[in-house]
Amino acid sequence: MRYISTRQTSGRAVSFERALLQGPAPDGGLYLPERWPALDAAALEALRGRPYAEVAAAVAALFTGRAFSQGQLARIAAESYAGFDHPATAPLIQLGPDRWLLELFHGPTLAFKDFALQMVARMLDAVLARRGRTATILAATSGDTGAAAIEAFRGREAVSIVVLHPAGRVSEMQRRQMTCAPEPNVHNVAIAGTFDDCQALVKALFADAALRDEVGLAAVNSINWARVAAQTAYYVYAALALGAPGRSVSFVVPTGNFGNVYAGYAARQMGVPIERLVVATNRNDILACFFESGLYAKGEVHRTLSPSMDIQVASNFERLLADLSGRDGAAVRALMAELAKHGRFTLKGRRLGQAQAAFAAARADDDACIAAIADVWRESGRMIDPHSAAGVHAARRLRSGGAPVVSLATAHAAKFPDAIERAIGVRPAMPPRLAALAARPERVMELPADAALLTRFIRERVNAPRRERVA
Repeated sequence: MRYISTRQTSGRAVSFERALLQGPAPDGGLYLPERWPALDAAALEALRGRPYAEVAAAVAALFTGRAFSQGQLARIAAESYAGFDHPATAPLIQLGPDRWLLELFHGPTLAFKDFALQMVARMLDAVLARRGRTATILAATSGDTGAAAIEAFRGREAVSIVVLHPAGRVSEMQRRQMTCAPEPNVHNVAIAGTFDDCQALVKALFADAALRDEVGLAAVNSINWARVAAQTAYYVYAALALGAPGRSVSFVVPTGNFGNVYAGYAARQMGVPIERLVVATNRNDILACFFESGLYAKGEVHRTLSPSMDIQVASNFERLLADLSGRDGAAVRALMAELAKHGRFTLKGRRLGQAQAAFAAARADDDACIAAIADVWRESGRMIDPHSAAGVHAARRLRSGGAPVVSLATAHAAKFPDAIERAIGVRPAMPPRLAALAARPERVMELPADAALLTRFIRERVNAPRRERVA
C-alpha cells in the first residue's frame, strides 16, 4: 500500500510508515492511498460478529502494508481498546424504527477521537522504536482531539506533544482534560484566536523544514492518514451489525474538519454498502453550503454550543477535492490557491454532481440542537451532547429509502453539562474520570497567533535535542 499527496508535487509515492510519521506531505498536501483497498462481500462476512478490536486490526491491515505484522496489529488494536468502558466498544443504540445511535464516547477521554488516537499512538511508538528516533507531536484542536492526543501520548519517552487550542473557545471540561495532564512531555498552548488560527499555525510550522527536522515534528490531527484509516473501522463494524453486506446503511456524521465523515467515505470506497453519508454542521456551515451550491467560502467562526464544530476551513476536505478532480494535483493546487487568495472557490458541473451524489448535508443551530437533545431524552431517556444532537437533527430529515440510519454520537453528554441542563432541566452525572479533573492544577501557556513566538516556545520548552529526520 502506497500513498500520494493530494497536490502530487512531492515526488514518488510513500509507504504507510512515512505517511504516519510525516502527517502532511512536504508539498503541503495530504496523503491518500494510491488505490482504495477492497473489502468485498466475502471479506465483510468473515468479519461479522467479531469483537471490535479484531475488526479494527483487519481494517488497519488493508492500509498499513508491510509496516506491521498481523500479530503486531492485533496487539496494537487489543491494547488500544482495552481501556474502553463498554463491552461492545462502539455500541449501537436503537432510537426508533431504523434509527440508531453509534456511541463513540466510551474511550478514556469520552470522545470519538479516542478510537483513532489510541491506535495511532501505539503505531507511532512502534515505528519510532524500530527507527531509534524521537518525535514532537504538534496538534491543533477545537476541543476533543487535544484531550485524546494527550491521553494517548502522555508519559511516552520517545514523544513530546504540543497542543494548541483557541483560548476561551472550548468547554471547561475539554480544556481541563488537556491542561491537567502533569506529565513533562505534555505542553498546552492557548492561542488568542479561533481553531482556524490554531490550524494555520500548525501548517506554518510544518512548512518550516529546519524546525521540522530539528524537533522531529509529527502530526496526529485528522490530516494524518492513520487517523482516517483507524476511524474507518467503526463504519465497517456498525454496517456489519445492521446487516451488511446484504443490506445498505446510511450514516449521519456531525463534523467540522471533515475527517470523521471522510472515514465513512473511505469505507464506502472500499466496498462497505453505505447508501447515504450526511454531513451535519452547526451554524458554522461552510460544508453544508458547499454541498448545496458548490460554493466553499470562508466566513466568520461563530461560537456555538458544539465547539468542536466551530470551524470554517475543513482540512480534510482537500482529500475529497482530490478524488473529485480525478487525482489531478494541479487542479487541487489551483483550488487551494484560490481559497488562500480569495477565501473561496466554486465547483460546478461534473465535480459538484459527484460531490452531491456522495454526500448530503444539513445544518443545526443551537436551538435545533437543544430541541434534539430534549427529544431524545423524552423518547428514550438517553442524554446526547450538542454535537451528536446536530446529527440527530439531520437524521430526522433524511429520506433513507428504507436503509437503517445511524447517527454518530461523538462525545459524552457530561462534557457539556450546561447545554444538557438547558435542554432538559437535568444536569448529567459526572463520570469519575472527569470529576477527578476538578481538583488538579492546570498547566497552559497563552500565546498570540504568531508562528515565530510558537516556534520559539517549542524550541525552548520541548525537551527535543537535535536529531535526524523522523521520516
